[in-house]
Amino acid sequence: MVNASALRTGLAAAWLAVCLAAASGAAQTPTPPPAPTPGEAVPAPDAPAAPDAAQAAAPSEPYSYKPDGRRDPFISLISRGVEPAAGAGAAIGVGGLTTSELSVSGVLALRGAVVAMVHGADAKTFIAHVNDRLLDGVITQITQRGLVILQEVNDPLSLVKQREVRKDLRSLEEAQ
Repeated sequence: MVNASALRTGLAAAWLAVCLAAASGAAQTPTPPPAPTPGEAVPAPDAPAAPDAAQAAAPSEPYSYKPDGRRDPFISLISRGVEPAAGAGAAIGVGGLTTSELSVSGVLALRGAVVAMVHGADAKTFIAHVNDRLLDGVITQITQRGLVILQEVNDPLSLVKQREVRKDLRSLEEAQ
């Protein structure tokens, strides 16, 4: 004789296994599309689905900002007065660099004069001499540690119209 409670437990477990198998099989097997009627056109299997309203409204061209007399939102409102004047970026060589983008990579003694190897944001290297003009200043002195620039300040609220900026060798700046 079989114990009645063991029989009920076994039947319940079997019934639960059948229900779970049916539920997982129904979730995994896709339902086939209905068969077309004899007069109906059959769509190609690789045909893309019709675009929804969001895709139809999306522009085909990339977005471009049209200022229409408004200010550029990416230019800082807090100006420090050291930016070069408009149209002044056409200079080539050291004269096309600003004090903020100039970096000293070496100091050399060349024919009795001390010159500096500098480079800007575009990673081009230039030779700078004393009294070379920059977009916003003049190189006044070249030492063994770097160079000294007399920078013109274009801030109308500032009482100081020029300031002295020291640019040391990169290796000295990185060591600190």
